[in-house]
Amino acid sequence: MRSPAPSPGSRGALRVEGLVVRYEQTVAVRDVDLAVAPGEWLGLIGANGAGKSSLLRAVARLSPYEGGVHIDGHDTARLSRRHFAQLVAYVPQKPELPVQMRAIDYVALGRLPHLGYFGAEGPQDRVHCGELLARLSLAHMSDRPLGAMSGGELQRLVLARALAQEAPILLLDEPTSALDLGRRVEALELVDELRHERSLTVVSALHDLTLAAQFADRLVLLAQGSIVAAGPADEVLVEGSLDQHFGTRVQILRSDDGEVIVVPRRQRERT
Repeated sequence: MRSPAPSPGSRGALRVEGLVVRYEQTVAVRDVDLAVAPGEWLGLIGANGAGKSSLLRAVARLSPYEGGVHIDGHDTARLSRRHFAQLVAYVPQKPELPVQMRAIDYVALGRLPHLGYFGAEGPQDRVHCGELLARLSLAHMSDRPLGAMSGGELQRLVLARALAQEAPILLLDEPTSALDLGRRVEALELVDELRHERSLTVVSALHDLTLAAQFADRLVLLAQGSIVAAGPADEVLVEGSLDQHFGTRVQILRSDDGEVIVVPRRQRERT
């Protein structure tokens, strides 16, 4: 597990208090309290429907909620959309993608919160976007329309757009679900590198528990919208608890360097 590396005076302290998210008669998130320090990576884990996406969407101001969300002590509900976009970048599970738009132009949308109301992006904005494409192995596709890209390429492109925003808080909802194993690690390594370079605060929902343990400083296990466990990976990733909340059998192993590895097991023994 890697330790956060906040710099003096860094921004990005996130606090969630008594958060409740409702969809008609269904309560998706129940009285959640969270505090995330500048430069920290918090991983949200849990079975499908546990409330991970609903929690992230509420923090991103995309779903109505009860309770409070504060960044550096400021109530985000009181911030303008432009100011909020300068503080929080969000990568959804299913982004809207204009199929005719070029990759470089899509990534450049992340620069909009930093431009004047009538301003246009400058050469440095383009250079910054090009560098992100290169770091995600997409430089050769900068002029390709989105409709001609694969699901994995698009997922990396959406991540590049969010990183181009240069917000101190990065919210990631299953950011690697369409990637193969090598690309998953590559994308998460880039997030981790930029986290340390820029002292980013990262809150991510990850379905791969082993990767969540490797990259996040702390994990929060959600079940039915509530927090049922929180802390370092070796305290949260416990066989009995995971069996109960994921509805399957797992085995917890340790790598040679002490990292937690979660292995699903068959429900039935071989005959």
